[in-house]
Amino acid sequence: MNFKLSTLLSAVAIFAFTANSYAQETPAYSYTEAFKPLFYPQTGTETRSASGQPGHKYWQNSADYQLNVSLDETKNEITGSAEITYTNNSPDQLGFLWLQLDQNLFAKDSRGNAVVPLSGSRNGAHGEEFDGGYKVKSVKYDGKDVKYTITDTRMQIDLPKDLKANGGIAKLKIEYSFLSPKYGSDRMGIEDTKNGKIFTMAQWYPRMCVYDDVLGWNTSPYLGASEFYLEYGTLSANITVPANQYVVASGELLNEKEVYSKEEINRWNQARSSEKTVAIRPESELGKNNATGTKTWKFKIENARDFAWASSAAFILDAARINLPSGKKSLAISAYPVESAGEKAWGRSTEYTKASIEHYSGKWFEYPYPAATNVAGNEGGMEYPGIVFCHMSSKGESLWGVTDHEFGHTWFPMIVGSNERLFAWMDEGFNTFINEGSTAAFNNGEYYHKQNIGKMGSFVLNDSYEQIMVGPDNMKERSIGVLAYFKPGLGLGILRETILGPEKFDKAFKTYVARWAFKHPTPWDFFHTMENVSGEELNWFWRGWFINKWKVDQAVKSVKPFNGDYKNGAQITVENLGQLPMPTTVELTFKDGTKQVVKLPVEVWKRNTEWTFKVNSTKEVTDVKLDPASGVPDVNPKNNVWTSAQAAPVEKVNMKEFAGTFSTKEVPLKLTFTEKGGQLYGQATGQPEFALEYLGQNKFAFEDADVSITFSKDKKSIDFTQGGKAFKFNKE
Repeated sequence: MNFKLSTLLSAVAIFAFTANSYAQETPAYSYTEAFKPLFYPQTGTETRSASGQPGHKYWQNSADYQLNVSLDETKNEITGSAEITYTNNSPDQLGFLWLQLDQNLFAKDSRGNAVVPLSGSRNGAHGEEFDGGYKVKSVKYDGKDVKYTITDTRMQIDLPKDLKANGGIAKLKIEYSFLSPKYGSDRMGIEDTKNGKIFTMAQWYPRMCVYDDVLGWNTSPYLGASEFYLEYGTLSANITVPANQYVVASGELLNEKEVYSKEEINRWNQARSSEKTVAIRPESELGKNNATGTKTWKFKIENARDFAWASSAAFILDAARINLPSGKKSLAISAYPVESAGEKAWGRSTEYTKASIEHYSGKWFEYPYPAATNVAGNEGGMEYPGIVFCHMSSKGESLWGVTDHEFGHTWFPMIVGSNERLFAWMDEGFNTFINEGSTAAFNNGEYYHKQNIGKMGSFVLNDSYEQIMVGPDNMKERSIGVLAYFKPGLGLGILRETILGPEKFDKAFKTYVARWAFKHPTPWDFFHTMENVSGEELNWFWRGWFINKWKVDQAVKSVKPFNGDYKNGAQITVENLGQLPMPTTVELTFKDGTKQVVKLPVEVWKRNTEWTFKVNSTKEVTDVKLDPASGVPDVNPKNNVWTSAQAAPVEKVNMKEFAGTFSTKEVPLKLTFTEKGGQLYGQATGQPEFALEYLGQNKFAFEDADVSITFSKDKKSIDFTQGGKAFKFNKE
């Protein structure tokens, strides 16, 4: 679904440049909390491997549908029957079945209506008064009436005897009707145009709830914000509409000779071999089909989890060929009214659809369906297998963005069938992430705008948001755009570009898609896969970015010449102030204008809150900057920069003056100091040599052993302190 992404990104840009107004107190960094082990709630099972792939006994149930439906254009009424063949592949016998009745969201007494605030919501029917919800005429099991109970948006069917495990089959037939809302929670509806109504039909038939190895029956009610979790199968539909209307739907049209003219069929055949958009029903032919009565359109889609359709007398239709990596072909189709026509608007819809599908097929996984249809309706944007609904007023960049986003959902969650009802970020966030690459690739970046991620910290990591993992029904509606879409998508971009690198990330992400194609992964399956394939420990990132709302705040603490002279190199100290660590990229600029970049792995933060390192150079440092590519959202960018104006006066030191051997009567120990290449080293009797950091004023430190050493002015004695104990040594 589209959460008005262009508006959201504009907001991000605004907030990015007003970050100071969102200054927040950041809790202190705890490396033991960030990197603590035992992140995963359970070890591998027979159904889900600890490696992130389906286990050797993974199972999932299936649901095949034969759907028969009629549209009453005058009443806006849908009347239909759903014949469902449900296969229980689980190891459990089932005494009852659960189904989703999502149209019941629009009943006046629904839970979804109850949670709409006075200020309004994008969910529900926008205050439309009508007799919404399913009218169930009959429910039969194996041809006989069966007991059922409807609770809000769920139906429970009690079986006369348990459905057998490991392959038991149940056959259901449900007869029903409902009145369609004009605005159906931004997912379906009816739009009036000058040439007739556009019906975009979704959540229009009873659908099986998922029974899985994680929760058993997944029966969370449909409240409007959260989306869907569905079983896979083969779906066939016979759709009867007024004869002057044209129907587009999920899957393949089976009876084109019965519904299209010979000329229209010729145009379809031309489109199937055309790289350019071919008009099937051009604007000039609108209003010429005055047929009366009804027509039945027959469609079928395999290995899918849902079915949607649209019908209108107002449709302009065009299409072009989609080229897939295997050599197979699919078909990009657009259906839109004359109000949406034009080369700056929906006239490019098929071009956008084709480009989007071809990009994702080559990058992640091949598109599995015979057609990809973009329909202009009154939805902001909504996705279904093989068909999407986008707003009829979209044009140019906004039409590309919503088209690409909705077809990106083919991969998440249509192919990788995660539980959207609980984990919206696993479809919306993943999709937002892949949209970035697709937009960069389309037409040489025609609509691409590179994000300045570094300036987004105070916006995306703001305390006012909930955690990503709480799910859309458990967060403020105003938070959903950030927490389901933008922040998880941004997180994957950071994981790719800053943490793993593109090669390792792409291999792991592509493996995740292949492993869980047409299956039901959990967040833990994703986390396991990314770690196992990349070979990297990432629990600190999952813990901070997805489960908690930790902040990133790294800083340059100090910059000084090594041992008092830049000819010996530069000594840089950086800090991790925020709760979430990150790999640290440090860019130094020298007085002659040249630059040097140092990359510190995230492991430097596994036992430290600050880190000091030496840069080998003989040139004076004038500037130091963290994250020069602006790839990490830091809540306080100001402390990422150091300039020479902040430098303390340089103390010229000759390290050779500190060399010598020192002893004391208090302990049987000698300390020997030597100079090598401008660096002072210490060595205790019988111990390995250690490098000393010069702190100024004749004082040195060896932090790993909690040692500080202060030389007297004449360099003939030292005060040696370790762990709070002090000793005085004299030069021999």
